[in-house]
Amino acid sequence: MIRPILRYGERPLHERAADVTAFDDDLHRLIDDMIETMYAAPGIGLAATQIGVPLRIFVVDLSVGRKAEDLIVMVNPVFVERDGTQLEEEGCLSAPGFNATVIRPGRVLARGANRTGDEQTIEATGLLARAFQHEMDHLDGMVFIDRLRGIKRDVIVRKIQKLRKSGKW
Repeated sequence: MIRPILRYGERPLHERAADVTAFDDDLHRLIDDMIETMYAAPGIGLAATQIGVPLRIFVVDLSVGRKAEDLIVMVNPVFVERDGTQLEEEGCLSAPGFNATVIRPGRVLARGANRTGDEQTIEATGLLARAFQHEMDHLDGMVFIDRLRGIKRDVIVRKIQKLRKSGKW
């Protein structure tokens, strides 16, 4: 089932998610809904918090559904290592129409469970490392806009406030 994606400014999007404690049918349905929602958007990643579920889960697929083996499901993820730097433009399904350059680690090592609860450790570089960090931010209640400073952040936030007032957000 495709679920509505929360937008920047909606409270649940800005709150820290809780650990998953049960790997049951409800979790599998949630993950399936997240994958379907991500592909429908379309996007390369989606955190549970973006659909209003305060659990530490994200899905990422750089192929946007073209290669089944590229789909990654991370439950209760943590970073084991982060190093290097990359400076690239990012967007977000929770802030449609807005992009900005964000500094991120160039390489990450993330550990978490897969959808059945088996532990996995994934090393990611480049865009995949960026996607992992972006989705982990969501699980901590942050959106990429929160990482911006100065005029760039102010301009985006003001535009979103204007859109909200006019009912277009």
